[in-house]
Amino acid sequence: MQKTGLIVFAVLLFAGLASAQVPTSGNVFFGYSYYNTDLSSIDRANTNGWEASLEGKVLPWVGIVADFDGHYGSQNFPAPCPPVVCSFNANFSEHNFLFGPRVGVPVGKFRPFAEAMFGGGHVNVSGGGSDTSFATALGGGIDYRIIRAVAWRFQGDYVQTRFFGTTQNNVRISTGIVLRF
Repeated sequence: MQKTGLIVFAVLLFAGLASAQVPTSGNVFFGYSYYNTDLSSIDRANTNGWEASLEGKVLPWVGIVADFDGHYGSQNFPAPCPPVVCSFNANFSEHNFLFGPRVGVPVGKFRPFAEAMFGGGHVNVSGGGSDTSFATALGGGIDYRIIRAVAWRFQGDYVQTRFFGTTQNNVRISTGIVLRF
């Protein structure tokens, strides 16, 4: 009897999963990204890079987003050289991979949106090592519909990371093309 009950439960479970609604609409974004970071305790760095995201709609105004970015630049880092503190300039790259909900409502040709994402980040400093940490991003933006399947996006996010045992408060501004499906 238990075996029959388990089989019926498994069949119903898999039938429910098979009929679960997979997002049939969404968008893909790729574009230029500016990133201002305080990776070092000495100063802030302005970096350039790219951002890409994939959004699948679960409701007409709610989507789930997978967001990836890469930024590249240089910054001054502290270096011990007694009796004073010196610094050295090093190139670095930072990549973030974030996931979370995005809420947006179309208003004519515009679609303003807000998002909250969580994931990880990885930084590699030339001659200074690398680190991976938890990352969060809160922000939003606006899409401007050019034609039905193509829009232009302007987006801003506050991104927080925790590399090398300290917290970084970063600003990411991105713009680029959105392909809607």
